[in-house]
Amino acid sequence: MALTLLLRCTDLERTRAFYTALPGFSVAPSTGDTLTITGHGARVVFTAADLWHRAPTLTGTLYFTVPDIDAVFVETQGRAQLAWTLQDMPYGAREFGIVDCNGYILAFQQGA
Repeated sequence: MALTLLLRCTDLERTRAFYTALPGFSVAPSTGDTLTITGHGARVVFTAADLWHRAPTLTGTLYFTVPDIDAVFVETQGRAQLAWTLQDMPYGAREFGIVDCNGYILAFQQGA
C-alpha cells in the first residue's frame, strides 16, 4: 500500500528549491497550486491552497528510511536546519532529523 501526504506550504517556489537541494528527492509540478515531491519511497504533495484555514502544521515527524544513513547525513549538511544530529537512538534506530522550509520535521533512519 502506498501513502501520499498532502501538506500545506506557504511558498511553492521556496518548497521546490528546498527539496531540489536535498539528496534523493525529485520535484515535479502537479495540477493546480501543488507540487509533488518523491524520494526515499515516499510521495508528498504540497499545496499553496488554504484548504484547512490554518498555518502549515503537523504534530508528528515524517520518517524516511535510507540504505546509507551516514552518506545521507553528510549530503544533507548545510542544506537544512538540523532538528537533531545523527545518533544511535535507545530504540535501536540510527537517525537524524531536519526542519524543512515549511517547519515540518523530516527524519532519516538507517534501513536494510
